[in-house]
Amino acid sequence: MQKKVNWKDPKWKTGMRISLDYKNMMADSIGKGYGITLNELEKMAAKAKRADKALKKDWRERRVGFFDLPYQGENVSNIKSFANKVKTDCEAFVVLGIGGSALGPIALQTALNPPHYNLLTKKERNGCPRLFVADNIDPAGFEGILRVVDPEKTMFNVISKSGGTAETMSQFIIVRDMLKKRLGKNYKDHMVATTDPEKGILRKIATDEGLETFPIPANVGGRFSVFSSVGLLPAAVVGIDIEELLAGAAYMNELCMTGDLFQNPAYLNATLQFLADKKGKPMSVMMPYADSLKDIADWYRQLWAESLGKKVSLDGKIVHTGPTPIKALGATDQHSQLQLYIEGPFDKVVTLIGVKDFGAEAKIPKAYKEIGELGYLGGHTLKELIQAEMLASEMALTHNHRMNCTITLPEVNAFTVGQLLQMMMIQTAFAGGLYNIDPFDQPGVEHGKQYAYGMMGRKGFEGKKKEVDEYIKKAGSLKGYAV
Repeated sequence: MQKKVNWKDPKWKTGMRISLDYKNMMADSIGKGYGITLNELEKMAAKAKRADKALKKDWRERRVGFFDLPYQGENVSNIKSFANKVKTDCEAFVVLGIGGSALGPIALQTALNPPHYNLLTKKERNGCPRLFVADNIDPAGFEGILRVVDPEKTMFNVISKSGGTAETMSQFIIVRDMLKKRLGKNYKDHMVATTDPEKGILRKIATDEGLETFPIPANVGGRFSVFSSVGLLPAAVVGIDIEELLAGAAYMNELCMTGDLFQNPAYLNATLQFLADKKGKPMSVMMPYADSLKDIADWYRQLWAESLGKKVSLDGKIVHTGPTPIKALGATDQHSQLQLYIEGPFDKVVTLIGVKDFGAEAKIPKAYKEIGELGYLGGHTLKELIQAEMLASEMALTHNHRMNCTITLPEVNAFTVGQLLQMMMIQTAFAGGLYNIDPFDQPGVEHGKQYAYGMMGRKGFEGKKKEVDEYIKKAGSLKGYAV
């Protein structure tokens, strides 16, 4: 769906480098007592060096695998081959997944394909199928997807590393039953599994039933999996250039190999966000000024929250730490959130994301010249207006002593999006070192899941079922607190 570019051309790559402007995080810009001083940033050098050393060690020893994803070879070829077959045989591609298994594919689709993609004709979609992502278990929402696709012309992609994800596997069981009733033994021709390459329930099912499979590396967690088969397979099916995407991620890896805090955009941004948190600003707002990037803010929200919100530090101390990510969209949320950001509590740091070239202008005709409140707009474009509004938001935040920084993309394409997502993942992993927590686990999420397993009768969780029954009994005695 994108215009062809030569992403192997060094000059083009340099021209497509994304940038981080952090001047408005600093006290020199927003005022003494409100921003970060250069001295405070320089004092982080030793801590940053330790975090860099630990992260690089984890990468070398293959405990952390997302750094390696930009350099896939055979898997990319296999994905492209399978995607071409899906394009020929299917009118729809349905992802069954939750968390990173859904947010990654959604972010790529929104960023790199035209708005309202599913409403375009097949010719306008370059022969690619429509894409649906069943990212929740709301029964009405899930059945709604099944009503608008023809099972005989649909490929269902079940994504679960372990195969134990209750939400995703429930969807899988429903779809499998539906397909078997409609297609008999040919049901397997309409299902593909993305899962652990060797172990897990879904791997066993796929092997036993002869389903096509694609791997999720064992050392890559869900929220860091967008450049694995999790994100690449759906992206390839809908015509996104996954090689260009990975080239962008690899380019960001190159930029982030330096341990110099002031030359590494991911490390620098992580450190600024960390210092902002320590200065009483734990709310991290991501506000892109482009519809195409709005779901990247949603993807970032999971990445930042689930990675950094932790009870226990690496040395076993109770810390209850972690910044709170908030997604917003410019200019839309200037009319719903910006008032709070500018005049509310001094507890937020705002990351604006801008685009230089939208690939569209939308010229505003000259009209209503006699009406001063409208006539000035004529002859301008929506591109000019949204860029003016972004700069105006930056200035308003700055003049009101609010920390803010700006990430700029020359244009939204697979190469720049690859850079942005990789930068955010490196930033998050590095921030884990600054906070002295494990950014790759999620014990709090697992705690909640165990209660659900007990309620649904999963073997081995009878104790959790007993806890739930006791909770319900106690809650019943507190009816006076409900209205």
